[in-house]
Amino acid sequence: MAYPSIPQCFLEAVDRFRQPRAQIYNAGDRWESVSAEETLRRVAGLSEALRELGVREGDRVGLFSPNRPEWAVSDYAILGLGAVSVPIYFRESPDRMVYILNHSGAKVVIVAGEEQIRRFQGVRERLEHVEQVIVAGAPAELDPDLLRYEPLVARVSEESVVAYRGRAAAIKEGQLASIIYTSGTTGEPKGVMLTHANFSSNATDSVFGLNYGVDDVALEFLPLSHVYERIMGYGYMIRGVAIAYVENMEQVPQALLEVRPTLFASVPRFWEKFYATMMDKGRAAGGVRSKIFAWAIRVAAEAAPWRAHGRSVSPLVKAKWFVANWLVYPKIRAGLGGRVRSVSAGSAPLARELGEFFWSIGVDIYQGYGLTETSPVVSTNYPGHNKVGTVGPIIPNVEARIAEDGEILVRGPNVMRGYYLKPEETRAVLSADGWLRTGDIGILDADGYLSITDRKKELIKTAAGKFVAPQPIENCLKSSSYIASAVVVGDKRKFICALIVPDFAAVQSRASEMGLQFSSHAELAGHPWVHELLTGEVQRLTTHLAQYEGIKRFAVLDHDFSYDGGELTHTLKLKRRVIEQQYSDVIEQLYADVEEPRPAPLT
Repeated sequence: MAYPSIPQCFLEAVDRFRQPRAQIYNAGDRWESVSAEETLRRVAGLSEALRELGVREGDRVGLFSPNRPEWAVSDYAILGLGAVSVPIYFRESPDRMVYILNHSGAKVVIVAGEEQIRRFQGVRERLEHVEQVIVAGAPAELDPDLLRYEPLVARVSEESVVAYRGRAAAIKEGQLASIIYTSGTTGEPKGVMLTHANFSSNATDSVFGLNYGVDDVALEFLPLSHVYERIMGYGYMIRGVAIAYVENMEQVPQALLEVRPTLFASVPRFWEKFYATMMDKGRAAGGVRSKIFAWAIRVAAEAAPWRAHGRSVSPLVKAKWFVANWLVYPKIRAGLGGRVRSVSAGSAPLARELGEFFWSIGVDIYQGYGLTETSPVVSTNYPGHNKVGTVGPIIPNVEARIAEDGEILVRGPNVMRGYYLKPEETRAVLSADGWLRTGDIGILDADGYLSITDRKKELIKTAAGKFVAPQPIENCLKSSSYIASAVVVGDKRKFICALIVPDFAAVQSRASEMGLQFSSHAELAGHPWVHELLTGEVQRLTTHLAQYEGIKRFAVLDHDFSYDGGELTHTLKLKRRVIEQQYSDVIEQLYADVEEPRPAPLT
């Protein structure tokens, strides 16, 4: 099947929908919008400027920006030349930024935002190939060697638009469109080469069952440098959806209330945080309101078989649900803006209990699965075809099968060309006949719905030779309102342990009922009463596990994992090896009295 290039998709959408609010952004005290026609003019102007700077087909152009209109304009401008965009996470570390730009050979870089411009200037002297830099939203005291974005997009002419259309028409679907460097939970980042067909096929096929249209407003707050939010943006664009950009996660709660989106993409950590905040507010309401809130939460659990899975429940449960949906659930949904009708979730498995809860209160979360190497979507649930707890059926035109060792193999138009300048690594995961080894372990049920068990490389093998999948256990633990995050450890050990980050607000609220107060998170984490509380939660939530999977001991941490701390990827997935290294002393203490001292590594 033939797929058009991304610039051709963009032009078709502009001409077909003429969306008056194609790009929506926060102007400080208000949200402003840019029409599709004006977006095209800016794209054409920047594309012409890049051409004048010597950018030609196949040249790499770096893109270092948070989520904002300039990101999309730059992307379409680069791709419209047949050049290759190299996106960089907007909070990327200096060393990784230098590696990505040097390894890709980027000759021009587009930087947006004052913070990003300052960060970029700090590494400018270390860049080997960059000849020109274009900056958007720059401070007045601009380095004269940097080119301002705003005049470049303002000088556009009708001839520039015509020229852009002509160049876009010449781009072939098999041409390289982007090199996306994986954030990587371990090791050196690899540049995933994705073509125009990779992108356009996935933008088309992954949302085939979703009824998106010009009346929708999508909120984009996951980093556009990651393929997940980027492909969602392409999918919105080709259906005429208005897109509102949010620069960082801290702004999301307010943006939800102000933009009131109908659609957005998410990751499990978003829902974990939203659930924890909701529970904290419900408990803090006090008196009768807290009791009604707690009752409604219990009703949601009773109604989950019906609301999440379509099974029968008693008339009494339905009656209670309708009352709870009148008194409580609309207030929870209002925290998402009150208009959300469809949410995509990916990047990592969402705890089954959490998915069931949100479906039960009227928030439809459609989980999917993919990875950067598959552009990214492999499977997804969608209206009329949804099984909570799975990541849905395989999308059209893509094949998937399970290898003998449980690894998911994928083939289709979404599969990458390979890793940039890394032929051996490419051969290790991509067969001659196009099957990609995903590194994920999963199962396909009789109806064709895919479920993910864990990452193949993250499976824990105990000293007794038992394999343990950490993610399902961690998701069980995080279903507790007193646990914000958890990491299961125990590779080559006698038993399984965990590092637990408490939900500090929830634990403090419970402690206050017992007359306890803590002056700091460190005091809370070290208090015996807290350990006893969490011991009860761990035991309650893991009774269904096999003996060798059970949590025998755990350590309570006094702070959460973060990207800045190096423990999370920019899509908020755990970097297990980094965590194990950073907390090695804590982990060793958990096993100190039951294992022989581990020998020092040979040098």
